[in-house]
Amino acid sequence: MPASALSTRPLSIRRATAADIPLLRDMAERTWRQCYAAILSPEQMDYMLSRMYALDVIAREMTDGVIWEMAIEDEVPVGFHSCAFDSADQSLKLHKLYVLPNAQGLGFGQALLARVRALAAALTARKIWLQVNKNNAAAIRAYERAGYSVERAAVFDIGGGFVMDDFIMALAISSAAPLSAKDAAPVGT
Repeated sequence: MPASALSTRPLSIRRATAADIPLLRDMAERTWRQCYAAILSPEQMDYMLSRMYALDVIAREMTDGVIWEMAIEDEVPVGFHSCAFDSADQSLKLHKLYVLPNAQGLGFGQALLARVRALAAALTARKIWLQVNKNNAAAIRAYERAGYSVERAAVFDIGGGFVMDDFIMALAISSAAPLSAKDAAPVGT
């Protein structure tokens, strides 16, 4: 990505609250409709959005300890992520990471990935893992730039006659090379 494409305006990342849930839903809707148009049918998008981004689903996840954070540039939300720590295997699963289409290519996705890495280190996770659609080449490239690699392919039946045909990607978190205190500190408020 050329340096001129990177945003030079301040970016903050803050924990999402219950008041942000409608905005998170709206950002997911806008991002999915553009980014998945060539990958998923409109019917599958409708099905998945209604299951993954229903207001009550996001609220329950927040209550259950799933971390939802929003990236804000000049007081305007530009993206979000959600992740959860699994103490049994010391891993952090990156459930979601989306940047609004008009804000893509400006470094916000990489900033969110750096934030997730800092959270993983702070939680003493040994790895971060995620699922990404096999046909989402742009996302796969972004994850690879951040150091993730494909561990395996997997197909998940999600009901409604639909499947997710994904790669499982992971990033090892090295205890020998901890993040700096600056990187591990919360971003924004």
